[in-house]
Parts: sequence; C-alpha cells; structure tokens
Amino acid sequence: MSSLQLTGNDLTFAELYDVVFHGREATLSPAARERVEASRAVVERLLASGATAYGINTGFGDLVSVRIAPDQLRQLQVNLVRSHSCGVGALLTEQETRAILLLRANALAKGLSGVRPVIIETLCAMLARSVHPLIPSQGSVGASGDLAPLAHLALVVIGEGAAMYRGDRIAGGDAMRRAGIAPLSLEAKEGLALLNGTQAMLALGALALREAWLLADTADAAAALSLDALRGSPAAFDERIQLARPFRGQTVVAERLRRINAGSEIRESHRSATRDPRVQDAYSLRCTPQVHGAARDLLEDVAATLAVELNSATDNPLVFPADASSPEAVVSGGNFHGQPLALAADQMALAIATIAGISERRIEHMTNPHTSLLPAFLVANPGLNSGFMMLQVTAAALASETKTLAAPHSVDSIPTSANQEDYVSMGMGAARRLRPMLENLRNLLSIELLCACQGIDLLAPLQTGTIGQRMHAAVRRASARVDQDRSMAGDIAAVAQVIAEGRFADEVRGAG
Repeated sequence: MSSLQLTGNDLTFAELYDVVFHGREATLSPAARERVEASRAVVERLLASGATAYGINTGFGDLVSVRIAPDQLRQLQVNLVRSHSCGVGALLTEQETRAILLLRANALAKGLSGVRPVIIETLCAMLARSVHPLIPSQGSVGASGDLAPLAHLALVVIGEGAAMYRGDRIAGGDAMRRAGIAPLSLEAKEGLALLNGTQAMLALGALALREAWLLADTADAAAALSLDALRGSPAAFDERIQLARPFRGQTVVAERLRRINAGSEIRESHRSATRDPRVQDAYSLRCTPQVHGAARDLLEDVAATLAVELNSATDNPLVFPADASSPEAVVSGGNFHGQPLALAADQMALAIATIAGISERRIEHMTNPHTSLLPAFLVANPGLNSGFMMLQVTAAALASETKTLAAPHSVDSIPTSANQEDYVSMGMGAARRLRPMLENLRNLLSIELLCACQGIDLLAPLQTGTIGQRMHAAVRRASARVDQDRSMAGDIAAVAQVIAEGRFADEVRGAG
C-alpha cells in the first residue's frame, strides 16, 4: 500500500480508515511542506519584530494579556502541554488514538498553523512505528478544541507522558526512543498548535460513523428476515409509495427489503387474506423504510459535516502567509469550537437510538405469540422451555439504555477559563458516548437476527428468498437452531461478531 500524502485539503474517510485499521503510512506532501514552511516563516518574522500575537508570545485563555519574554517562549509551550494534560477516565482505544494522530497531522499540513514541518513528520512517524500515546477519554468540553486529550498526545511528542509500543505500556520518552523517533523541543506556537483542535471528537465521530453505516445496513438485513418470520406483507414497500414521498433513505431501504425477500416462499404462501386475516402489519414492519430511511438520511448529514472537518484548520490563531490579495497575518478566531461536531454526534446518536428502538419492537413481535402466529417465545414445547423470552428482555434493556444515551450534549455549556471560554460545545462527550451506543445496537441486531432465523426455521419447509437464505446460513454457522433451552449469551456474541465483520452489511449493500 502506497503512503498517504497529506495535504490538509483532500483526506477522505477511506484513507483515514486505511491508516487506522490497515497500517497505511502517511507522509507530508511536498506542496504541503512549502505551505507549512511559509506559515512558519510568518511566525518567525513576527517574533523578530517584537509584535504581540496570542499564543505565540502571550499567555493562554484568560491569561491572554500576559506578555511572555522571548527567552521563555520555549518553556511556555512545554508548560502549556504539561498543564493541559489533566484528562481522566478510560483510555481511548488504539484505533481512536491512531485516528487522532493522523487527523492532527493533516490539519497542520494545511499550512495555517505556523509550525515547523518536523511537527507533522513526527506525528506521521509515530503512526508508522506504532507509538500510540495513552489518552484519557474525559476532560474536553469541546471548545478551544480537545485540549486535554490532545495535550496527552503532545506529551509523548516531547518525550513525556505514556504510550503503548509493541504491546507494552511504557514512558512516552522510552517509546519514542525505542521507535527511533527523536522527541521534539517545541518552538513558539507549536505546543498550542498541537493542542488547539477538534481532532479527538472528530476521530471518535469518524470511527463511529463507519460503524453506524455498517449497523444501519445490517438493520435492513435483520428487518427483512424479521418481516418473513412474521409473514409480513411486501405491499408497503411498493416503489410507487416511496416515489410519492421521495426521501433518499426511505427509497433505498424499501428497495433493499423488496430485493432481499424476493422469491420468498413464506411470503407467497401468505398473500391470501383467507390464510392470514391481518390487513396491515405493525409499524415496526410496515414503516421500516420510513424509520430506517430517516436514520440513514441523518447519517448522510453527519458524513457531510465530518467530511468538511477532515480537511479544516481548527487551531488558533491561524497564520496566513501573504498572497496576491492580502498581506501575511496572524489572526485569532474560533475554528476550534466543536459545535458542528457536537451537533453531528447528537444526530448520529438519534439515528442509532432510532434503529435500536424499532429493532426491539420487531423482536417483541416475534417472541409474542399474540402477534407472531408462531409458538410462544419461538420454541417448541413452551412452558417447559422459555425459548427466546429473555432475549427480548435483554433487547428491551439495551434499547432503553441506548435511548437515554441519545440525550443531546450539544445544547449544554459550562463556562470555562474565567468566563473567557463562556460557551462550549461538549462535543467530545457527544462523540464519546457513541461507542457504547453502537455496541448496544450491534447486540440488539444480533438478537433480532437470532429471533428472525428461529422464526423462519419454525415455518419450514417454506424458505425465505435467495439473499435471505444466505444471511440465514450465516446466522446458523454461528448459532444452531434452538430446540430446547440453553444459554444464549454465546450465540448473541457470536452473531454480533459476524455483524462486526460486515457479513450482513455486505449482502445488503449488494442488494440495493
């Protein structure tokens, strides 16, 4: 795999995921190097002139009015990194840390941060040689960027803090030396440039988006199998209905449901009202395109927001070299504010909770003999056997927890830094809660797939459609049919692993 050339302008989600999950290396492109050097030259000229600029030769936050002597500028940057390294809580995962390293390098490669190229090169080297700073997940309010998380990253850059290296948790300086990377002595502005950005919340959001798309596609698979297990009607997915209200997500989901269950013997056997008296299905079946589709449309909006942030300069101040239209300048602003990402994370949370909620309803319908027209709790000899009774209870617990986690973060704010930073985004918290929500949804969909395949088995010798049969077989390779009670915890975990590997999402993506 060729190395990724960072420009600060054209990083894609696919490239990010290649670096994070597949170890692709990243380097600073020649054109970006020129821009970075030009931006650094502006900082050097400002220092030589004796002019004052925030974060370069002043204190930070409410201490902006404190002028720092030239011989203390390097110490100022070290003090900034050390003082801001006060995160707490569980550590970010290796994948999340790798995403942060790449995203911060790419933001600096844009050439508006006033740092030397060696800063970016060091971040890229840490990625290539698997030096992963240990970053506590809590401590950012998502304005002035993700200061605490990024400070813990910067600690390792300067040879302090702690890191994982080749499976060992060791001091940051030792990790850098073992990897053959020289810890840096920060020059003016460089500590602030490393800390002042949205890359922690962006990393968590971008990785969550990847998983959210996989689970949204898997939910379509689970819904299609549940529809057949419940002998639902395909009429609600008629293309004419979707064209009468042409939301993109709704149209996509309806097309998938039509194609996944195409050729289903179960469906064909229950078209006659004399054989099945139900006129309309419950909303959790009939309105799957409208509900899943709305969640998909939200994820599209989230992707558009995050795509902009992938290639944005989010520190402060920004350093602009002279061009044909304006002289060089160091300008203070607010691109570090995480509100766009906080809102996007809240949108993603709503999409996740929506899919989780309707999945639980389909599970309930399948396990409830009053709605399923199947044996109670999907098992022969109910009473002696409890069957899938407790799987629905587990699903209810997961759905409820997921709903509470979906409460918005972006509308909250607690002023910080002596009221200088008086309206913050809470974007890191908004992004951080997505991982447990996605884990809940993955387990919920595992339960739904287990229930749906059990229901289809109970309708044998009738079979579902061709695509549905392949998905049914994937479930059965991980979990045998339940003929008498057994612990299902392992089955849920096994099918959840198949989901995580993308087996069902791949089938669905091929189906429309």
